[in-house]
Amino acid sequence: MREVVICSPLRTPVGRMGGALASISALTLAETVLGALLERTGLDPAAVDGVIAAQGYPTMEAPAFGRVAALNVGFPVTTTGYQLDRRCGSGLQAVMNAAMEVQTGVADVVVALGAESMSNAPLYTVEGRRGFGGAGLMLHDALSRGRETVGGRRFPTPEGNVGSAERLRAEYGISREAQDALALRSHERAVAAQQSGAFDAELVPVEVPGRRESVIVGRDEHPRADTTLDALGALRPILLRSDPDATVTAGNASGQNDAAAACIVTTPERAAELGLRPTLRLVSWAVAGNDPLRFGVAPVPAANLALARAGIRFADLDVIELNEAFAVQVLACLADWGLDADDPRLNPRGSGISIGHPIGATGIRMLATLAHELPALDGTLALETMCIGGGQALAAVFERA
Repeated sequence: MREVVICSPLRTPVGRMGGALASISALTLAETVLGALLERTGLDPAAVDGVIAAQGYPTMEAPAFGRVAALNVGFPVTTTGYQLDRRCGSGLQAVMNAAMEVQTGVADVVVALGAESMSNAPLYTVEGRRGFGGAGLMLHDALSRGRETVGGRRFPTPEGNVGSAERLRAEYGISREAQDALALRSHERAVAAQQSGAFDAELVPVEVPGRRESVIVGRDEHPRADTTLDALGALRPILLRSDPDATVTAGNASGQNDAAAACIVTTPERAAELGLRPTLRLVSWAVAGNDPLRFGVAPVPAANLALARAGIRFADLDVIELNEAFAVQVLACLADWGLDADDPRLNPRGSGISIGHPIGATGIRMLATLAHELPALDGTLALETMCIGGGQALAAVFERA
């Protein structure tokens, strides 16, 4: 199969739930990053075969999300597009789907896109077309409902992802103090990256209309420079009422966020023809499944398989981007791998707890960050992996191009 390279991974800032980007739809965020991708690379939209878009909480305002976003930005009608959902792994899956199309010769140039506005996740009904009963209609919150139903009928997760995280806490004997320490380190690293300008090259500012004038949002909103171990320790565990030993809090778990990210997936030869500069080469990737109630440690088999396929070991990696869905699941994965929580290769610029976790965009957000981390650290090999609600995980090995 043909070699695959990644060019110009970009992302918008990550907004907090109900924060600076809350008035901006996922579609507009996607259009913003797609437009910037074309502008910064000088890529002719007619050269793009398709746009594969990831989104976890879609509506019918933009069906076949990738196609609609492409048309709105000015791609020709010959540019195809679709959307996919592998929950937390959706963005990386869009990159892998694009890679498979390029590897097999189905396409030469594909844009992988991820976008999410969790601030605007829909409330919906599945009963409205059958008329109104005496009790009215039930509206489901897509955010919470998706976490309860992701395991299907046979593997219910009534306490959502938090309940699954608490199972790992009990199984691995992970303390609240260890979780809060990891969360603090994540914020410290993200804030340091912000202050040093390390994120600047990967960021695309977003214009937010205001009553009198527009506001430009140009930096991540989620990292907290003022957080401390004492502040984290004062937060109440989410499931404390049902579990007196609960430890997972809003402070040591990932955020609910808004963002978009995109990259170009092609061959080295086509990149040269188009004047694109590859930043990463795809080495290998893998997907794995496990019990939905233990989904947080699914990155272990996924990463192990991706590394085995590449013929490399953890010791060979220069960067390990493991998405922080929860501090406890990161610590559980590290325990299985035999890695230290303070390993400098692990999320050098923060992750889901500090930067945020806009479901559909996270995988490409991580890719944009590691693409800039590798040269900054004079590294060569990186692993990107994340757990996925419902009992799955994705992992991919990239080499600095």
